[in-house]
Amino acid sequence: MKPGMPEAKAPKLYLGVHARLVFLKKEDEQAVLDLMRRFSSATRFAYQRLLEGKDRKELKREDSPLCRLFGLNTRYADGAIEKAQAALDSARELGQDPRKVVFGGRKLFEQLTRGHLSGKALLALKREWKERRQGLLYSRGDAAKKGNANLRLEPQGDALWLRVNLGNGAYVRAQVRTSHPHLKALLQRAYASLPYNVTIRLKDGKVYAHFTWSEELPPPVHTKANGVLGIDVNGDPYHLALAVVSPDGNLKRHLTLSLEEVDRAPNKGAKEILLWRIAHQVVAAAEKHGVAIATERLKYLRKSKRGDGSGRHFRRKQHRFAYRSLLEKIHSLARKRGVEVLEVSPQDTSTIGMLKYAPSLHLSKDVAAAYVIGRRALGYEEKLPKGYEVLLRDDAFFAHVQGFYQSRLQELRKLKEAEKNPHLRRRLSRDMGKAKAALTLVSSLQGSPGSRKGSTSGRNPSGTNAWRVLRVSLFLPLLGLEVPRDLSLLKPILHGSWKGWKVGSGPSPGGGPECANVHFC
Repeated sequence: MKPGMPEAKAPKLYLGVHARLVFLKKEDEQAVLDLMRRFSSATRFAYQRLLEGKDRKELKREDSPLCRLFGLNTRYADGAIEKAQAALDSARELGQDPRKVVFGGRKLFEQLTRGHLSGKALLALKREWKERRQGLLYSRGDAAKKGNANLRLEPQGDALWLRVNLGNGAYVRAQVRTSHPHLKALLQRAYASLPYNVTIRLKDGKVYAHFTWSEELPPPVHTKANGVLGIDVNGDPYHLALAVVSPDGNLKRHLTLSLEEVDRAPNKGAKEILLWRIAHQVVAAAEKHGVAIATERLKYLRKSKRGDGSGRHFRRKQHRFAYRSLLEKIHSLARKRGVEVLEVSPQDTSTIGMLKYAPSLHLSKDVAAAYVIGRRALGYEEKLPKGYEVLLRDDAFFAHVQGFYQSRLQELRKLKEAEKNPHLRRRLSRDMGKAKAALTLVSSLQGSPGSRKGSTSGRNPSGTNAWRVLRVSLFLPLLGLEVPRDLSLLKPILHGSWKGWKVGSGPSPGGGPECANVHFC
């Protein structure tokens, strides 16, 4: 670390417990509901003041309007400011206009203003809107106050109680009822007077509490010094490809986990349970081999929309793809269990895997991509095989590829002129754009010596990405598919011969139905 640079914060583990609050007296519950109403109003008031540029310290003073108007102590006022600041930061990060934020939810607000409901449906909607607008209370934990000054847990025998400070010197108590698996950890914090945050919300007429706290993560036990488990998430077939890579960069084991069951989940809750189950299997595999976990760096995945010509089947595959959710669960669980987590650039991992390792090691394209991810996490660079270097200097090969794309472009142009369906015309336009881009890419490298350095970036001295040139030159012109399954047919080209090559019709070397079950190879 450079002198003068701030020290990196130690990673933390965030835990929480969700519970129902039960009041023994109706008047106690009403007093808490009134406090929640005032706190919610104070949050909206604080949000407007923050928009005006008011200082947080000035807002939380005891003689400030926030405390006087809403009858809150300074700690509740600080909690209201914290919630308001979180809403403001969220709007800015999402690129929304902070002045148009609707507390309670814009979608719900628009449903109410539409005026299309009546009777019980309208009453239910109004109740939900009122609960979202008025049903919030929050207090941040403080180690100096032995846990939480305003919302304090008090274990008594077999029961757990929450003491709520009403802000005027009075207190009420509510019983905490939960069977959450982290309840024991929460009780330990309460007995040890360690800090914990408490958020109280109103939903369907019932009061719930959410207790959260952070703990230091355990130091990683399974690190990349022992190797890496590379992970690649794939949408078709819907599965995980895992590759155990030794410290010297060699492939030791590979594994596939099907995600088709996740796609068949009846609801969001069932889907989350299945994703967590898969995350446990992945981390267990890393623990078994004593290695770190390596994934592609989380990125935004573009989703197609209706009318863009991509097709209903393709859009369905895109929208079911739980890429970010699954990787976040794997990362979170791995860190809890002392497994080191590494993230690498996703650039060309699939392309390099398909061109280099799938044909030479007889792997599926997905396992080959996972292997590249693992090698990249260990710091290895990917050099172009000699056969590909020779191919990139072959003028006859480039003439063949250019002739293919020129013929394809003419054919697509004719089909588009004859097509009347606007959706199919969009698809043909997209295919024409791909053909033009491929021609430009091939022309940019023609006659150049290729990637002599052979790093994972795959760029030659002229700045052209040789891996991508090989992809557009080999897959569609020779294999007949943009993303082929059978890549073993590239093996002769790896040895420097492409003339006389022809497409085979044998079965796919990987993927497909065999990914439905977990298997080690």
